[in-house]
Amino acid sequence: MKTLLGILLLAAACGAQSGAIPVSGPPKTEKAAPPAAGRGGTQSPGAPAAAGRGRGTAPAPVGAGGVASPKDLNYPPLRTIQSPNVATFTLPNGMRIYLLEDHELPLVSGIALVRTGSLLDPPHRIGLAQLAGITIRTGGTTVKTGEQIDALLDNVAANMESVIGDSAGTLSFSGLKEHAPATLQLFKEMLTQPGFRQEKIELAKTQLRGAISHRNDNARDVARREFVNLIYGKDTPFGWQQEYATIDRVSRNDLRAFHQRYFFPANVMLGVWGDFNTAEMKASLEKLFADWTVQQPPVAEFAKVQDAPSPGVFIAEEKDTPQTYFAIGHLGGRRNEKDTAALEILTGILGGGARSRIADRLRTKLGVSNDINATWNSGYAYRGLFEISGSTKSVSTVAAIQAIQEEIERIRTAEVTEDEWRDARDAAANSLAFSLDSRARLFARQMVLEYHGYPKDYLAQFQKALESVTRADVLRVAKQYLNPASLSVVVAANPNQFGEPLEKLGPVTKLDLAIPEARPEVVASSDASLAEGKQVLLKAQAAAGGAEKLAAVKDYTMLAEYLIDPAVANIGGAKIVQTDKWVAPTTFRQDATLPAGRVTAYTDGRVGWISTPQGWGALEISSASTIACC
Repeated sequence: MKTLLGILLLAAACGAQSGAIPVSGPPKTEKAAPPAAGRGGTQSPGAPAAAGRGRGTAPAPVGAGGVASPKDLNYPPLRTIQSPNVATFTLPNGMRIYLLEDHELPLVSGIALVRTGSLLDPPHRIGLAQLAGITIRTGGTTVKTGEQIDALLDNVAANMESVIGDSAGTLSFSGLKEHAPATLQLFKEMLTQPGFRQEKIELAKTQLRGAISHRNDNARDVARREFVNLIYGKDTPFGWQQEYATIDRVSRNDLRAFHQRYFFPANVMLGVWGDFNTAEMKASLEKLFADWTVQQPPVAEFAKVQDAPSPGVFIAEEKDTPQTYFAIGHLGGRRNEKDTAALEILTGILGGGARSRIADRLRTKLGVSNDINATWNSGYAYRGLFEISGSTKSVSTVAAIQAIQEEIERIRTAEVTEDEWRDARDAAANSLAFSLDSRARLFARQMVLEYHGYPKDYLAQFQKALESVTRADVLRVAKQYLNPASLSVVVAANPNQFGEPLEKLGPVTKLDLAIPEARPEVVASSDASLAEGKQVLLKAQAAAGGAEKLAAVKDYTMLAEYLIDPAVANIGGAKIVQTDKWVAPTTFRQDATLPAGRVTAYTDGRVGWISTPQGWGALEISSASTIACC
């Protein structure tokens, strides 16, 4: 169940630039269809008939010499993709609902798509959306901790996740039919009233800082990241990256404000599928969300990609990598453009597998065995990338890149062969059909398409477009869209191992991979900010009874008791007793009894000390007049 939900979650995170939305499910019981001809056309055992080329089709006569070949098999056309019959309606609060009955298994699952994403992050708080996506789930709700939610879900064999990508937020759930009402109630709490507990925020920040510190460890990832940043521009939402400082600036209040701004009914699409009655589920959802009446202005449009080519050769020096990783290409297009189908087939011929032009040339001419992949990434929300990526032996780096550049030029000069065209077209058509071989997959994909404003019959249109692409179309789009003069070539490698200097390809620019250190930021003050601060202090004085009453206070003692939530591991249910004593003007002492023992801290404003079960140490007064342990 977790596998199903995790794949659906990633599939519906709408910022993804690929067209396929994989959704796992139990294998069907029909007999497997014979393998389809062409790359990527092999059918797995148990695949549904809707995806196949004609289950039960008799094989053609054995070829010459008594040896059967896949090319001797005849297949009927693929079945036209038809979206399932989905019930749609809008709640009084503005939330759009999509329901699909599916009684194959006693499960009820759902996805909420929220119009938000990291493309809307403030420039100084890059990572805000991702942190929100993590802590909406881990931080619990205002009435339940994340650990309590974990326990509740485990008890009923259910699952819930949250993630926010570049152009969509996704919250999902899945569970047994018999527990659907309780699961939906918990899901509604997570969607509408997340707790954003501070300890979970800090844990998520630690994870993101760890990712930053290790982002240069994998040469393949470095090549791809720097390629993307070059094409889109590091100063745009599509190319900027998280840093320690941008993560550190995100506060709990920022996360609360993020949720308040983007999580409102009219900004949410909720899809539910599974074993239920549509009318009953509709009534349940109307009642469940009746009290969620938050309103906000419509969310702004996402930024547009600027076509600003960065042609040239760039190197990211990775001294520890034993081979070269590269990414070559330029800006691509959107998925709703008329030539997307032809471009997908074009890149399949160019670098779509072991039999592709580039892979064949590198293997047969250079003796290089590598993992070449060429794609025309067409984004749903924004323009994707034309990209050829892979790896090669360091000594063959220059020769391999030259061969790739030459193959790009060659495919623009003459029509591809009949076999190349047929294999790539069949592979693309089969891939689309296999990715949509269940009602759940079609349902999830249709929600994504509607989220991005695509027509309801888009999938059938695209399937027809793939099947209609001709060899002449492939040549036309190669000439029109592939621009050798605009290619960016990014190499991540140890240049000392090159067989030929990289400069043979042209002037080389060295990329800066340095990770800025995390440094405390000094908040600048101004006359306006000081005046605002004084007003806040005056309000605080008035709330406490006025300046005269505050000045009359010479000392105080405060006794507090805290009970740790029972769900907290190891120390749940324990009590903390804390006593604070202050004597004017600067003497302060705090005694606390914790599960691990007694802790005492003391200062007179100049020096101080702290005692714990592990020992004691001096305190010093920092320049900001705060106490710090040394």
